Amino acid sequence: MKIVADANIPLVEEAFDGLGDVVCVDGRTIDRAVVESAEILLVRSVTKVNRELLEGTSVKFVATATIGLDHVDTEFLKGNNIGFASAPGSNANSVAEYVTSAIVHLAHDREIRTEQLVLGIIGVGNVGSRMLRMGQALGMECLLNDPPKKRLTGSDSFLPLERVLAEADVVTVHVPLNSAGRDATYRMVDEAFIAKMKEGAILINTSRGGVVDERHLRAHHKHLGGIVLDVWENEPTINMDTVAVADIATPHIAGYSYDGKLTGSQMVYDAACAFFFAEPRWSIEPYLQREQANRIDLSQSPDPVFDAIAGAYPIFRDTRGMNNLVELEKDKRAERFDVLRKEYPKRLEFRHHPLEGGDTDPHILLKLRDLGFRAPEHEVAQKKKKNKS
Repeated sequence: MKIVADANIPLVEEAFDGLGDVVCVDGRTIDRAVVESAEILLVRSVTKVNRELLEGTSVKFVATATIGLDHVDTEFLKGNNIGFASAPGSNANSVAEYVTSAIVHLAHDREIRTEQLVLGIIGVGNVGSRMLRMGQALGMECLLNDPPKKRLTGSDSFLPLERVLAEADVVTVHVPLNSAGRDATYRMVDEAFIAKMKEGAILINTSRGGVVDERHLRAHHKHLGGIVLDVWENEPTINMDTVAVADIATPHIAGYSYDGKLTGSQMVYDAACAFFFAEPRWSIEPYLQREQANRIDLSQSPDPVFDAIAGAYPIFRDTRGMNNLVELEKDKRAERFDVLRKEYPKRLEFRHHPLEGGDTDPHILLKLRDLGFRAPEHEVAQKKKKNKS
């Protein structure tokens, strides 16, 4: 069985070797000629999967190692009895840690405590729900907006968009890209959206590039106190004028933690095995268990939460490559954007980073554990016992 796979799906050859002959290619070059004789197609968001690509081919099963589906014509697949799977939630924690790092770094630069900030979360799905937990761990008041969930549950926890924008000091967007319908999100962050935001608020977009109208953002960026963008209109051909107004600009890597990427591979592998009635024989666990993250010493830290997060993920490191794009000829930028993604260094999630507390307040250690760090339980218990005595 021939399997065509995006070469940027981590460990895809190791995973699928037992199912067939794996042919790895650049995801942007996948066309009908490449997939014509394949039975399995494995993609990421850079490949458009539709009638034009698949009609008349041998493809029986398609999987995308991503949470988003806007690059896949699922109706065509269903109508032609082609199996399909995605990886919902696979990199949700990675994105949440990216947003958390961005918030903490910007607050630190502005000498503001996160406990003083109100967090507005637009879209409370896999990523948004994790951001709720992260925001609460940081001591932030969290305001939620999710119209579909509001209609489904009737819960008062979901607030009108206007209220969230008016009250939030940080607005983070976690919505799918919908071009039409009552829940359309295409260019929802436009002039009117920005005008409703609290003056000086921070805007973060890690969902899809098309959710933000970049022309309006550039025109009204001075209303905002900070801009964090990981996704862009017309990737990989991005507008450098938009990059210029962002405080943190990264090449669509918010979900690129090592854990998140491997989990996506595991999910599409398991789905393929289920579709073809094959027993799964591959797992990501041995790969994750062998990883050794740096220990973070907080014993002399004046700001343990910031130092822990900066030690695990110094987010400004990822802005350098984007800022350097301006030095390239225009026709070389798209290629370099893809290289930045393809060669993105291994980023381990917070849980891999053991903390050394020293005299760190046990309440701080508990907060760090709530954020996902490996604050030693015996150390927390000893400090709480000591404080009571």
